[in-house]
Amino acid sequence: MTEAEVIALQQENERLKNLVSSLESQLAWLRKKVFGSMSEKHLPLNPDELQLNLFPEQMSEEEKARLEAEVSAEQKNIDKIIGRTKEKPSRKPLDTSKLPVKEEHIYPQGINADEYSELAPEISDSLERIPAMVYIRKIIRHKYVLKSDIQIKSPERKAFEIAPMPLAPVDKCIAGASVLTDIILDKFMYHLPFYRVIQKYRESGIVFNDSTMNGWFSATCERIKPLYDILKSEILSSEYIQVDESTIPVIDNEKHRTVKGYMWCVRDALHGSVCFSYDFGSRSKATAHRLLLGYHGNLQVDGYNVYDDFEKIEGITLYGCWAHARRKFVEALEEDNQKATQGLVYINKLYHIESVADDMKMTADQRKDKRKTEAYPIICEFEKWLSDAWLKVLPGSRMGKAIQYNYTLLPRLARYVNDGRINIDNNLIENAIRPLAIGRKNYLFCGNDESAVRAAIIYSLISSCKAAGVDPREWMTDILRKLPVYKESKMDIKELLPMNWENRTDSSN
Repeated sequence: MTEAEVIALQQENERLKNLVSSLESQLAWLRKKVFGSMSEKHLPLNPDELQLNLFPEQMSEEEKARLEAEVSAEQKNIDKIIGRTKEKPSRKPLDTSKLPVKEEHIYPQGINADEYSELAPEISDSLERIPAMVYIRKIIRHKYVLKSDIQIKSPERKAFEIAPMPLAPVDKCIAGASVLTDIILDKFMYHLPFYRVIQKYRESGIVFNDSTMNGWFSATCERIKPLYDILKSEILSSEYIQVDESTIPVIDNEKHRTVKGYMWCVRDALHGSVCFSYDFGSRSKATAHRLLLGYHGNLQVDGYNVYDDFEKIEGITLYGCWAHARRKFVEALEEDNQKATQGLVYINKLYHIESVADDMKMTADQRKDKRKTEAYPIICEFEKWLSDAWLKVLPGSRMGKAIQYNYTLLPRLARYVNDGRINIDNNLIENAIRPLAIGRKNYLFCGNDESAVRAAIIYSLISSCKAAGVDPREWMTDILRKLPVYKESKMDIKELLPMNWENRTDSSN
């Protein structure tokens, strides 16, 4: 090789180095614009120091081949997860073992007992229902007076004695605890608009208008609000909470139309209690900060950008939701089935690890060890795949948005491997929010902001009853009778919260 050729190759090599450096700088700038500040972090080999690689190493040919094989093998599972193929449900027999039985004997007509011998009868069952009964609880307090001779002998004694009037759940209200409970549960557990509840009572012969029912409901919410306040405080003192928000339509009296409001939901992920919060329907960053003011602990959220600030707050560890991450790839399946399926393969392997840990009933420490040794290497390879796939898609496509969402939040998503108590996703809080979604499809909207606040109170207490395995009807009937007594006696109402409640009295009284 001549000296001129060597010089030419050196110049070409220098030009290519400059080109690579320039392209790396452009790529760094592009990723910062697309993925934001979180892309400046790095995913290290040690999951205890989770960050995100700006330039992760490329996938090897061996990794690509293995991924393709897994895509083919996992396609059926992916179809099942996203609901493309559903198994035909089998009809389960109705369990009637706890129901009372009323026998009804039917004999054929014209039978002469002298001519026939009776065989074993044929028995068939039918399910019947007696409509709910509304009745008047007439309280008769008997009065006694001391006999005159005793009054003369003991003038210091009270002349008259009468049993004290039981404290009413709501002052100056004819509706008892069971009726108030029934009205509340009809709307917020069975999602009936108030006008249908009024119709139901009309069938029982009780006629009242909607203003009366609204008055009863408002007064009941005011009575139980102190319980709600304590519940909210208890949940926000938990070491691990999940937060999400959902829409609730509210009438704006000034605009004379329905506007979209937001209800925030906070769940104690360690004990299951749930608290809804309505702050004038706002979904703003300021609202999130007010809701979580002073919180320290583990916070699990979706990818909504108002939560990004909590990454910087000392004392809070932020976790992501793999269900939301998976959902992005599901939405991209029709657009780019091959790459979307590849993304789902990685996420499904993470869920499989959780399923095995559940089946083995692992402790939190055992689950953490399994996640670090098995799940974290998958996440690291997933990061390389995201970087590789990003170069082959349009940023504005569904696939591009799915990759951007996952890459941006990857440190937050990966962090769950360091704590066996942390759930892989936020699905449990989404389940807690579901009654709100069902309700707005039935009673359509809240009449104003005050109604939305009252709805938050009731949803919180009903959801917490379900989480504690407490029957909401039995609990609410009981605490509506006890709250006035607790207030008058200045007792601690904290023991009436669903997770602390013990029904020490007969609710039928």
